[in-house]
Amino acid sequence: MLYIRKANERGHANHGWLDSNHTFSFANYYDPKFMGFSSLRVINEDRVKAGYGFGTHPHKNMEILSYVLDGTIAHKDSMGNVEELKAGEFQIMSAGTGVTHSEFNPSDTENLHFYQIWIMPNEMNIKPRYDQKAFENQKGGTLILSPNAENGSFKVYQDMKLWRYQFDANHTEAIKLDANRNYWLQVVKGEFTINGNTVRTSDGIAISEETLANIETNSDVEFLMFDLA
Repeated sequence: MLYIRKANERGHANHGWLDSNHTFSFANYYDPKFMGFSSLRVINEDRVKAGYGFGTHPHKNMEILSYVLDGTIAHKDSMGNVEELKAGEFQIMSAGTGVTHSEFNPSDTENLHFYQIWIMPNEMNIKPRYDQKAFENQKGGTLILSPNAENGSFKVYQDMKLWRYQFDANHTEAIKLDANRNYWLQVVKGEFTINGNTVRTSDGIAISEETLANIETNSDVEFLMFDLA
């Protein structure tokens, strides 16, 4: 079973300095049909103007993943991390017992475009932690998150895995799925069909009770696939 969450059907908020699309209910956007998916709670696609950002704010008991598509994030947190996150890099933060942080676009000219993803943890009140990494830019699947930090992936405190897939145009791929698990596919860029359904940049697909995801690409594509309980 597939359900396509079209990009233009997401919640939307434009604050001038921030243009944000919400896959699930967030802040002033509320839709009882889209409160999350399995342990996924937030998928926000954010665009931040040069010189602006999110001031210091708190989080607790949440796994927070950021993926920068364009621009740079200047990050500062209460754990003492002061870092810059460049395009192509991922950042993981476990809020655990509590953390504060800020995210800022330090450029005078370049806009920032990134995904912020929140995952509900299966362990509460852990010690907060921070890590960032640019994973190898390879065709096929790259493991980004896993419970045991397999193959150089980030550890995530949840029964889930996150894969980034990148394929060239005119490519066919059959990705094996477990019919007893749920999957969320978030299109980062490009156009392709999945089990005969056409999806494009920023669309999301909820998948359940399926054993294969048959991918046929119409362009160079990139997507995130969350393997969830």
